[in-house]
Amino acid sequence: MIFSKSFLFKQIFLLLLFFSSFQQQSYGQELGLDEKINELFMPIAIAWEDFILMPLSLGQFEMPIVLILLLGGALFFTIYFRFINLRKVGLSIKIVRGVYDDLDHHESIDEGNSKEDIIGTIKDESIEGEVNHFQALSTAVSGTVGLGNIALVAVAISIGGPGATFWMILAGLLGMSTKFVECTLGVKYREVHDNKVYGGPMYYLSKGLKEQGREKLGKGLAFLFAILCVGASFGGGNAFQSNQATAQIINTFGLSGQSIGTFIGLAFAFVVGIIIIGGIKRIGKVTEKVVPFMAIIYVGSALIILIMNWRLLDNAFIQIFQQAFNPVAGITGGVIGVMIQGFRRAAFSNEAGAGSAAIAHSAVITNHPASEGLVALLEPFIDTVLICTMTALVIIIFNLNGAFEYGNVLNDQVLLLSNSERIGGVNLTSLAFESYLPGYSYVLMVAVVLFAVSTMLSWSYYGLQSWIFLFGKSKFSDLSFKCIFLLFTVLGSAITLEAVIKFSDAMILALVFPNMIGLLLLFPKVSLELKGYLNQIKKKSKAIE
Repeated sequence: MIFSKSFLFKQIFLLLLFFSSFQQQSYGQELGLDEKINELFMPIAIAWEDFILMPLSLGQFEMPIVLILLLGGALFFTIYFRFINLRKVGLSIKIVRGVYDDLDHHESIDEGNSKEDIIGTIKDESIEGEVNHFQALSTAVSGTVGLGNIALVAVAISIGGPGATFWMILAGLLGMSTKFVECTLGVKYREVHDNKVYGGPMYYLSKGLKEQGREKLGKGLAFLFAILCVGASFGGGNAFQSNQATAQIINTFGLSGQSIGTFIGLAFAFVVGIIIIGGIKRIGKVTEKVVPFMAIIYVGSALIILIMNWRLLDNAFIQIFQQAFNPVAGITGGVIGVMIQGFRRAAFSNEAGAGSAAIAHSAVITNHPASEGLVALLEPFIDTVLICTMTALVIIIFNLNGAFEYGNVLNDQVLLLSNSERIGGVNLTSLAFESYLPGYSYVLMVAVVLFAVSTMLSWSYYGLQSWIFLFGKSKFSDLSFKCIFLLFTVLGSAITLEAVIKFSDAMILALVFPNMIGLLLLFPKVSLELKGYLNQIKKKSKAIE
């Protein structure tokens, strides 16, 4: 069955009409629409978070099993590959710069004169063939660099104090090794159908484990990952983004009303719907302009603040290192509590171990999977070690004079000592920036909206890739996913920060279970690929000499 674009627009209109009618029915009742949606959603979010973050007792301490698997795997890969996350950064940069492009003798895919998008492809059609290393890295970074870098860093510091930054950085550095492994496998086991590339954990789990005689296990893990990835696209890749963008808009303009979040969510759904219905060509045109612009706005502003306060940087770093092992009174869970906050934020932010980025990296032009794995390891460094740390430093410096008390958190919001008001997430980050750059809240609002939209666009294709793995490549499959995706855009704007964080964290972290199991079984393949690629580089160097 073929659906025209006019039909798809009608579906979005009906979606908006449904929420409008729901809104009209809620007038005259005690709770507004936002509160009603939140009451329905919160129990689901709490139950899902409790299940995914099920703890394992370690003496007198408890640590979520998923974090043990995530960090244990990352540490294993770092040691096994002899700290490749540090040793090969220089080589990774050279690959991105195109120094070794001549080794990537990959036949270009001829698309003829077709102007239609094949559902689920992540290929950049602005060039002949597939994407190069820099474009693949940019696509993946646009999916990870988002409001997690702005809002969830503030949440981590609010709950875990400055010490959470240390564990966040450590998780980011270890995550570089995991990202190398999963993206190498993503390229090795990718598939090409109708001249389009499809890749990601669904494919290396099913194909790679089949090679080892574990076909049933591979199919089961691939199926589980695809289901969870769809859920993650609805949660962290969508609902959380719309939630924090909505919060920033409401705070900046002083908006009020029982259903204001729902109305802003409808506006986001309409804009995002128009773009994703336009297909990958339109998404590519939007993100290639949005990503550099938002990076310049946010990173540039953070650098200005840090330069303005360079005399305070030593105090901020002292707090980070001291409180990583000796947190202040009031921090729930002590050192373990601080570690958990740092690790959770790093996992949400850079997604190393979740496998989502392997979907984007699988479309690169190369005959050597390890080359893209080396490029991919830069992603957690950019996302977590640099951008998240910059956000953390701004907030810590802002609080050196006691703007709020670490650990005094309710519903993921801190208590401001100046006016006894509670704020959290993106609004806390905004306040910190505003204190040094008056009027910056309006600039940050623009950056937040751009971060949110670009992340939603990237994750709409991660989710769609998984959706079509489950339900096949058809127009109906495409439409059904996009409609549900837009529903979660509205949902995220209506519910509270606490509810959306619980659901989003759990959805992203849930991906770790099937993906990391596969990585721990398939890593020898990565070792062989790395050895082969490094030998090719050595041959090239000798030939030049």
